Amino acid sequence: MTPSDIPNLPGLGTTWYERGARYWLRRASGALLWSVLLAFFCYIALVLYGGFRTRLPPTVRTVWDWAQVALSFVALLWGWRVQRRDHHKKLLDPPSPDQAHQAKRDETRRSTGPAVAGRALWLVAAPVAPALAAGCVGWVAAAFAVREYPSEVGARRALERNRSSSHTFAGHQKRLR
Repeated sequence: MTPSDIPNLPGLGTTWYERGARYWLRRASGALLWSVLLAFFCYIALVLYGGFRTRLPPTVRTVWDWAQVALSFVALLWGWRVQRRDHHKKLLDPPSPDQAHQAKRDETRRSTGPAVAGRALWLVAAPVAPALAAGCVGWVAAAFAVREYPSEVGARRALERNRSSSHTFAGHQKRLR
């Protein structure tokens, strides 16, 4: 197999094919980047929540804090479950390399508007900010705790289809001679 035949995937390049040290370095660096972003996100959520809770009476504050602990635990599990279900659904119909690139472009294009709108919503969401952050942590943790990404499965299938069609074409050419 020549390296030019191996599809290039967003975030993984062609390292997914051999799954060697470079592949795992890319996966680990992606997980590390998301962990740093999530740590900052959780910090902001806790700061916003801290500003909200100082306005509460002491007894209500204690009850609200424990409710946040319970809600955060549920949100963490919910985020994990949502991501795992989505992952399983995508594995049943994995994207081709072209579809993976198109999805990445669409995701990048769509993310700007919600990111700007989300800034104002955080002020309203301050009372439940830790739970929202916990849901995001569960979702991201589940995204990186998989054996392989759907885009890898799709690329492997596309590569096998290309191989079998080229073998069929070569066999057909031999029969014509």
